[in-house]
Amino acid sequence: MPDTTPPDTPAQTVALTFDGAPLTARPGQTVGAALTDAGIMSWRTTRNEGRPRGLFCGIGICFDCLVTVDGAANQRACLTTARDGMELCSDAPAILADGAQ
Repeated sequence: MPDTTPPDTPAQTVALTFDGAPLTARPGQTVGAALTDAGIMSWRTTRNEGRPRGLFCGIGICFDCLVTVDGAANQRACLTTARDGMELCSDAPAILADGAQ
């Protein structure tokens, strides 16, 4: 279905936080997509070697994208729809697209 929003109308956004920092998402967007759109590529690490993890499969199979959502740990970011006021927490420092933390 084509976007029927007039070009001069600002797109609606959903306001949420990630590790206390403000973040926005488009209505219907998943948490994983919102984090990736914000340039956040990793938000957890592996147990044994501490390797960074974020989106991998994007369909809920691999569990690499686990994040804490409103206090509920181990939620799959690729399947969780972003909601206004949602609080997201990583289990490790987030890694940005440019490699910075």
